[in-house]
Amino acid sequence: MLSIVPTPIGNLADITLRALEVLKQADLILCEDTRRTLTLLRHYEIGKPLLSYHEHSSDRRAEEILKLLKEDKRVALVSDGGMPVISDPGFEIVHAALKEKLPFEVLPGPSAVTTALVMSGLPVDSFGFYGFLSNKGAKRKNELKALEDHEETLIFFESPFRVLKALQDMLEVLGDREAAVAREISKKFEEVLRGNLSELIAEMTRKERPGEMVVLVAGKGRKRIFEKGDSATLNAQTTT
Repeated sequence: MLSIVPTPIGNLADITLRALEVLKQADLILCEDTRRTLTLLRHYEIGKPLLSYHEHSSDRRAEEILKLLKEDKRVALVSDGGMPVISDPGFEIVHAALKEKLPFEVLPGPSAVTTALVMSGLPVDSFGFYGFLSNKGAKRKNELKALEDHEETLIFFESPFRVLKALQDMLEVLGDREAAVAREISKKFEEVLRGNLSELIAEMTRKERPGEMVVLVAGKGRKRIFEKGDSATLNAQTTT
């Protein structure tokens, strides 16, 4: 059995009891970065063999995993944080399991997408998640143009090294819409910036911010949510 196991996106206490039980029962745990996963396992005193699986893994590694599943081994798939497979190389393993008609289960758990959506204050009645935008400017603008007329809240993952350029392209293509940037969700320096894209750009230019980012932008024609000029930085301290 292949088990898709969500792990905390920050605070280690966010893991579910069921996830811990599955990890304890697993014969093998597949992970992106063994160091990140070891931190979680050591915190909960779980000792299991780890096998790295990431975007640069060979086809041979996938075949090795399928062989284990066919031998009735319990394999748990985790990501560095949150729900595996979402913008994550684990999709290839799930696809391979489906192709071979091998059973798998998906545990519910933490997700940066829905957490950031609720934190943003933007409309939650409909939304679209679009993963990472291209790191090439022209292609990124084309991707945004394809979303220009979408009325749902738009959600993206973004690198701290590219987030400013992405926001600038969003302003150019989508106009000065309301938006939010959620950073380091559930970690010690968790932060949410809310305001128009132009205001967020000014704030991100004033002070660089490291860490994992989720960018959210209001859909076309959406009623204004934030008060004019109310773009204060909201900080929430958590314990990791």
